[in-house]
Amino acid sequence: MQLKLIYSKLLKVICTPLFLSFLLLDMSSINNEIYANNKKLLPANDDDLYLYKGIGASYLCIATKAGVEFKKATGIATATYVQVLEGKHGGIVKELGKKKIEREKLFAGAEFQIVTTAMQYCPDNVPKDISEKVEKIMDKNFKNKK
Repeated sequence: MQLKLIYSKLLKVICTPLFLSFLLLDMSSINNEIYANNKKLLPANDDDLYLYKGIGASYLCIATKAGVEFKKATGIATATYVQVLEGKHGGIVKELGKKKIEREKLFAGAEFQIVTTAMQYCPDNVPKDISEKVEKIMDKNFKNKK
């Protein structure tokens, strides 16, 4: 009987401060400002874009090897790339200025970058008609730069 009384007193002595500290910590966190939403977004630089297209191409290669349809895998990889670019950088690419890029253009550019990179990493996973189309576009752009 006395043992139960000692345990209940000990429990009160230990639990009461813990409960109060959790309660106070919780209340103080309510008044804290959320800094993640106020963080200044920096435009995506070349290193960022290189990383995102590499991740997208890696996903595309792995997904198609696992049997996911190429079009579906490309769509998922592209959407992820665009979401990261918009979320982390506000849809702004340093090389293109300070203006936010339209979502449709982000998708088109992301898809092209991911597919061209996948053609380097896993050329057997890219359908022949798509790789031929991409190569024609690249050849045309190379000729226009000359």
